[in-house]
Amino acid sequence: MEKHINIVASLQIGLSILRLIIVGIIFAVLHFVGDFSGDPDARVVLTIVANVMIVICTILSLPSIIAGIGLFKRKEWARILTLIISVLELINFPIGTAVGVYSIWALSQNETVEFFKNE
Repeated sequence: MEKHINIVASLQIGLSILRLIIVGIIFAVLHFVGDFSGDPDARVVLTIVANVMIVICTILSLPSIIAGIGLFKRKEWARILTLIISVLELINFPIGTAVGVYSIWALSQNETVEFFKNE
């Protein structure tokens, strides 16, 4: 089960970093389009949308990164947090769904629960 815990931790961190990279690219594109349009209203609106997106995505990605680090350190709270995050990730089809299902399966096994209780 230790192998599955490491995989889940890596997937949680990796998916969050990938999400942050994608939002960073969208952030840059929105700023570029706002500047390219030449319309001051469009620039303001696109800047606001880009800033809100990056803040929301960062706030949503940080718990997954923290949970992944906690799983690597074999903390029980990280297992619980990852289970909660995994249920929420089920909505994010297809990659989030796959990671969520695998994480729920791996972290709800009796062996895994006992493993974290012994740590």
